[in-house]
Amino acid sequence: MAHFITKSELDECSDYIQRCRSEAAKRVVGQLEVVDGILTALIAGGHVLLEGVPGLAKTLAVKTFAEISGLDFKRIQFTPDLLPADVTGTLIYQQQTGNFTVRKGPVFANMVLADEINRSPAKVQSALLEAMAEHQVTIGEQTYALPKPFIVMATQNPIEQEGTYSLPEAELDRFLLKLIVPYPSPEEELQIVKTNGNADKIPVEKVFNSEALLKCREAVDAITADDKILSYIVSIVNVTRPSAEQSENRHLGSNSAAVKKNDLLRYISFGASPRAGIALLQCAKVSALFAGRSFVLPEDVQNVAAPVLRHRLVLNYEASADGVTADDLISKIIDFMPVP
Repeated sequence: MAHFITKSELDECSDYIQRCRSEAAKRVVGQLEVVDGILTALIAGGHVLLEGVPGLAKTLAVKTFAEISGLDFKRIQFTPDLLPADVTGTLIYQQQTGNFTVRKGPVFANMVLADEINRSPAKVQSALLEAMAEHQVTIGEQTYALPKPFIVMATQNPIEQEGTYSLPEAELDRFLLKLIVPYPSPEEELQIVKTNGNADKIPVEKVFNSEALLKCREAVDAITADDKILSYIVSIVNVTRPSAEQSENRHLGSNSAAVKKNDLLRYISFGASPRAGIALLQCAKVSALFAGRSFVLPEDVQNVAAPVLRHRLVLNYEASADGVTADDLISKIIDFMPVP
């Protein structure tokens, strides 16, 4: 039986959200999109990839939300010599009994910070992939369920590529959102400097507990989306896939300069998967919850389109040569897509 959200339930969730924002602002100056993005993932139950140069408070933001939410928190510093067992755990031989016992790794926590995730090779990243995709870990011959909720917050540095390993597309697709952490404004930087690097010492109150988080998740599930909104989401995802459009363009003729000029898909090698549509709907519902609404509007979808899709588009060499980014393409797709 469908649950209909009441105004009091909306107000209660809005209160949790505003308190979370206020507590996060005590430590994290500015970065409103990053704060709302992490909060969106926390409520939606998805994983987040944060990308930005060092020193922009990516780790601080994650640790702050771990304290605000009261979740069990573990941090893994990814390095080239890290082993899968360092993440998931391993079997320990007990000489006294002649048996093996399980030593669970740091991935057995509610919130896991995978710091500089692209510094470890593929075998470590694949060990984390099982945890992210299926919320379980296999050690030896046994499979162990991870705690609920389970959220991975990963960070990576976009400028230093030496000694790094690009994340495979399968793992990128498991991240609900990819958040770009920008430089602060001069005014914000002045506040940051005044903290003298001790922002993590500023106390924050615990706002979320498991009960409050469950209420917000139930509220999101109860938020309605019209069929026209669902069609809008599917259209946005579908237009990122080059095959159908390229086939259509071939029928129009290869000498059609207008078609080639206006064809955004010539920059895309592979488009977004159906998982992107599910993520768009889920995040749009959270956006509606942020606005205190019980229904999704097209602007909710537009608000979350970039963080949901930017890591799911595989661009080709032509895009790199022309200086076109995934965000540029997403913005243009949103502009020309008919709004319901």
